Amino acid sequence: MTSHPDLVVGLDLSDDAGVFRLPDGTLFLQTVDFFTPVVDSPFDWGRIAASNSLSDIYAMGGRPLTAMQLIGWPRDGLSFDVLGEVIDGGIRVLEEAGCTLIGGHSIDDPEPKYGFSVTGLVQEEDLVRNQGAQVGDALVLTKPIGTGLIATAVKAGTASERLVADAIETMVTLNDGAARAMNRIGVHAGTDVTGFGLLGHLSEMLAASHAGARIEIDAVPLIDGLLPLAETASFPGGSVRNLASVRPLLVADGIDDLMLRILADAQTSGGMLMAVAPSCLDDMLEALAEERTLAASVIGEIIADDCCSIVLT
Repeated sequence: MTSHPDLVVGLDLSDDAGVFRLPDGTLFLQTVDFFTPVVDSPFDWGRIAASNSLSDIYAMGGRPLTAMQLIGWPRDGLSFDVLGEVIDGGIRVLEEAGCTLIGGHSIDDPEPKYGFSVTGLVQEEDLVRNQGAQVGDALVLTKPIGTGLIATAVKAGTASERLVADAIETMVTLNDGAARAMNRIGVHAGTDVTGFGLLGHLSEMLAASHAGARIEIDAVPLIDGLLPLAETASFPGGSVRNLASVRPLLVADGIDDLMLRILADAQTSGGMLMAVAPSCLDDMLEALAEERTLAASVIGEIIADDCCSIVLT
């Protein structure tokens, strides 16, 4: 069964989590995410996986409640001591988020995988959807981008220690502060920037909102040192597919293709992308500063456009 009178958000939309109404009116959130290693450190991989899985709950304006652990592990090819480090990292971040690990499942898998199914709660008035952006809204991003490109460089051995450390810090930073700011100030629409990249997740918001967007490229925050790496490194396959998918929507005359690939870079545990009413923008930026989010960058605005175009300047 895929429908129910109390199903608020289900399979038919591109929102970040499923939403089900409980008998008392509280909204119950569910999401799941897991992936192969993106960094060399098992402990940091666990931290990143937990932060990434929790992000969908925060993107809906919710509070994470419980988590179920998902593990694929090559039992004959990789020590269980390493898995212990991964789990320690995941639990560390769940504790930071006040989210309780209550179980999980593991399988023998030739390629290691790790992640979580997470449940959360949100009051209906605080629910954030990726639809509802209005013409004139400011687009605000709360983390720098570039983690997909850096993770690929880690595998190739071409990323500097400082760049890797900055990327890890970006990925393990929870989006709880951004969620609190959204609850306090209010947004017309919001989503987190993950596997489809900034352009991909923006395009989903625009399709759901029946609008277009104008993005100022120079205003998009990048992880320090990303540009020199991007000029020489290979882009992950997911990022290449992301750009191919959104290219028909782009109005990007004179924009260097390298920047387009960066804007389409597949992120892990990226920041929040919010459509904020102009009258609330100053309050939102102040709230994000108080919450010490990694960025609070106004990167563009929502425009009237029935074709859901993304105009890059």
